[in-house]
Amino acid sequence: MASNYGANQYKQMSVLTASRGKILLLLYEAAIQNVKKATFYLDKKDLAQKGVHIVKTHDIINELTNSLNFEMGGDIARELERLYNFMTEQLVKANLENSKAALESVRKNLETLYSGWKTAVEQVEKGNAPNGSNIPSSK
Repeated sequence: MASNYGANQYKQMSVLTASRGKILLLLYEAAIQNVKKATFYLDKKDLAQKGVHIVKTHDIINELTNSLNFEMGGDIARELERLYNFMTEQLVKANLENSKAALESVRKNLETLYSGWKTAVEQVEKGNAPNGSNIPSSK
């Protein structure tokens, strides 16, 4: 129990001291994990747990949507908003229709976005990005 407490404290401190880019990556990682868990529970016919993880994914995507900065992000922010809206629709479909295909669609989109953001964050941290302080989806 004590080691679990230490791990939780470390995780909390990591989040509190993380850059905006790192927080964005943590959100994507959590969303991807929750979609995978929802898929797992759908396969196990545990619809209650499937729903719990779909709701968690939905909440994260809402947070990502709310963090969009349309002034700085312009067209990129608008395209991200459209994609987030599409993923939200897919999550609703997955929950109502028990659609594994809808969950897979969301997972693939999240993984693609995560990969792109990971590269961008790494470039910003290395100082290789032009105007690296302006990550389009951050406020």
